[in-house]
This record gives sequence, structure tokens and C-alpha cells, in this order.
Amino acid sequence: MTGSEVPPSFRLAYVPGVTPTKWVRIWNERLPDIPLTLVSVSAAEATEVLRGGGADAGFVRLPIDRTDFSAIPLYTETTVVVVPKDHVVAAVDEVSAADLADDIVLHPLDDTLDWERPPGRPANERPATTADAIELVAAGVGLLVVPQSLARLHHRKDLTYRPVNDAPESRVALSWPEDETTDLVEDFIGIVRGRTVNSSRGRTQAAGAAQPKDKRPDTGGARQKPAAGKASGGKPATGKAAGRSAGKAAGKNPRSGSGGPKAGKRGKPRRRS
Repeated sequence: MTGSEVPPSFRLAYVPGVTPTKWVRIWNERLPDIPLTLVSVSAAEATEVLRGGGADAGFVRLPIDRTDFSAIPLYTETTVVVVPKDHVVAAVDEVSAADLADDIVLHPLDDTLDWERPPGRPANERPATTADAIELVAAGVGLLVVPQSLARLHHRKDLTYRPVNDAPESRVALSWPEDETTDLVEDFIGIVRGRTVNSSRGRTQAAGAAQPKDKRPDTGGARQKPAAGKASGGKPATGKAAGRSAGKAAGKNPRSGSGGPKAGKRGKPRRRS
């Protein structure tokens, strides 16, 4: 490698709530010589980081501009409402948006849910981040509706959450700039889609993976028997060997159905009744 060459690496962005651990582990197993660097980004800045070359690909929340980006939707999250443990909502299994009509529902600036109209009564000010909104819920100021992964990310012992059965849902996708679909991006796509290391759709195989050995041409199964008149060594048969071969060729087992008429069966005649 010359001084001007840069060793290959892969930068993966991810938004809060996404846990890329499984895919990173598989990458490190398959491509141990190519380091993967994680880049934590907010949901709002994810596309700009990808567009500006700050990451090769990223786990983002949809929707995303499909004009410039390719995206593979991965899963859809349950939406939940975060409440204090002594709130009336904590006593039920799930709620609807209408059940929150009398409560102040915080709507942070980094909200990832595509609301037509957020539920509940609006607060005087919108919190800057989801983390700030969680602190306000803990202080008894209001409630917060978020994807379940964000409720888990900001878990507190004094808070709990319940599903909201009619709220918008958040979808997570793997995305990258369409014009920057590099070989390493293709490798990561294969990992996320669950392709095996030897998949014909994958670009590379793991370093040191066993390659299939060249197979000898199929000869049709069992070895061919020597032709009549030749011994197993390939030389013409002579003497007794030739005689035995000739005898076998001429004689047929009368029970085999060929080689002459069948011999009559011997035995006692049947008695007439």
C-alpha cells in the first residue's frame, strides 16, 4: 500500500432508539479487516449526515427523500405514551388517542411521528428534544407519545408506558445515498437482509472462508467393468482367464428368462378331485 492509499473502512449512522449491535457483530465476523465505525445522529440530521458523506449508510426513521436516497424498510415500531407510574393510564393495558384528550401531551421538536394533529392539550412550549420531554413527564408537567424504542432508551424507574392503539407508527429503514452504492454498502445490505456468507447475491465472502474444492468430472457413478476378453488390469486375457470369460458370456442362467427354454418343473402330479 502506497502512502496515498487510504485503508477501507465503513461508517454507519444510526438514530436514537435503533440498536445496530447484531449487524455490527456480523460485519466484524465477516470482514474483520475492514473497521466499522458507528456514528450517532439525531433523526432530523440523519439525511444531511448521509448526504454530506459523514456516513456510508445509516439506520433512519421514515419518511425519507427517495429522490436522492435508497432505503430498505426493516420494521415498524409500536407507539406508546410515557406516563408517571401513578397516572391513571398506568392501570390499563393500552389507550387510544382520545383517552389522552384531557392531558397535556408534549410534542418535542425532534418528534418522529407523523401526526395530522397531536393528541391531548398542547403545552405552552415545545421541548427541544425527547430527552427534555421525558424530564418534564417525570416532573408531572405532561405526557409524551413516542416510538417504544425511545421510551426504553429513556427509561426511568418513576415512569412507565402503554401502547396507543391508533397513533401513527414509526418505521425504521436502512438508507444510503443512491449515487453512493459502494461495494461495502452492498456488503452491509447483504448482512441486514440476512444473506449467508456464501450467498450468490452477496459480493464477498468472509476472510478465510473455505472455498469449495474442484470436483472431478462425474463418471456416471460406479466404475465401469472391464470389457469382455480383458482382465481388470487392461491387458488381453489369456489362458484360463479367457476361457472363463468366454464361458460366462456363452452360458446363461436358465432361471433368468433368457438363454433358452425354461426347464420343466419337477414334482408330483396333482390329484384329481
